[in-house]
Amino acid sequence: MSVATLKSIAKATGFSITTISRALGGFDDVNEETRQIIIKEAHNQGYEPNLQARALQTRRTQTVGLILSVTGPRFHDQFFSEFMAGAGNALTDSGFDLLLSTHSSHDSEIDHYRKIVAGKRVDGLILVRARYNDQRIHYLSQTQMPFVVFGRTSNLEDYVYIDVDGTAGQSILTQHLIDLGHRRIAFMPPPVDLMFTHFRIQGFRETMARNNIAIDEALILETNLTEQGGAERARSLLALPDRPTAIMCGNDLMALGVMNIIQEYGLHVGSDIAVGGFDDIPLAEHIRPGLTTIHQPIYVIGQQAAQTLLKMVRGEKLTNPSVLIKPKLITRFSSGTVRV
Repeated sequence: MSVATLKSIAKATGFSITTISRALGGFDDVNEETRQIIIKEAHNQGYEPNLQARALQTRRTQTVGLILSVTGPRFHDQFFSEFMAGAGNALTDSGFDLLLSTHSSHDSEIDHYRKIVAGKRVDGLILVRARYNDQRIHYLSQTQMPFVVFGRTSNLEDYVYIDVDGTAGQSILTQHLIDLGHRRIAFMPPPVDLMFTHFRIQGFRETMARNNIAIDEALILETNLTEQGGAERARSLLALPDRPTAIMCGNDLMALGVMNIIQEYGLHVGSDIAVGGFDDIPLAEHIRPGLTTIHQPIYVIGQQAAQTLLKMVRGEKLTNPSVLIKPKLITRFSSGTVRV
């Protein structure tokens, strides 16, 4: 079997060796349609680029960084698995690698970012779970490091982001439960230092007010986005003398914990207590009963974040530096039917 080379790819595609080299090297003077044809043929032939030579030519590391806290999201969280798969595949298609880096709560997060930037270990960074006042954005805005944020913040700096309209998503789910006849609706928002929490709470409160339904503040319990956190809060809610008839969770993992506790109490999810999530992770469709949730295209968002960052790394002009995605309601059996 012959070894794949730039010459063999050029022969198969009809493009010049120079075009092949620049397309695989990530140069922005090759149009995207041509680049994809060349990348596909390179994959078909099993071409392995000389990454060291490419780095010397472009002065790039061909690597994008994603930093996670070991006390925050876990790698086995399906939300992050989907996001990283989307980002990683988009980067691989363009000859880049995704570097996952972690820091502990004992380390200064900004110092970790400083080391990454100063060491020039990556060509750009993807930020996830935007905070209300995000110090990462404050710092990176003062550097030359390209970065893309998954989420909006209260920061005043100009930055590139992709986000899901959490206000609209929470409003859709709240209205769905109201339309089914629920009035005592509990809400488990994520931690308030996360910016999307504020948008979600806004959607909940506005929808309840629009329907002239008073909110019982005792039914709003901040939770940590884990299955265990959802279970703990569910126990508190079910212990109330006038328990809620519906529970909305900040993500699908929390909803799984809530559903387990409802069933542990000998109640039925859907008919006794309705449950709603947010994210639509793959597991949401396959658990029993299926989870009603707000769908956000997690894999596609990861792809878009990576593709946008690559354009910034290459110095290309962005046509849409700020993208807000409209989520949609996915109804399954966990929300039940109309209450009589």
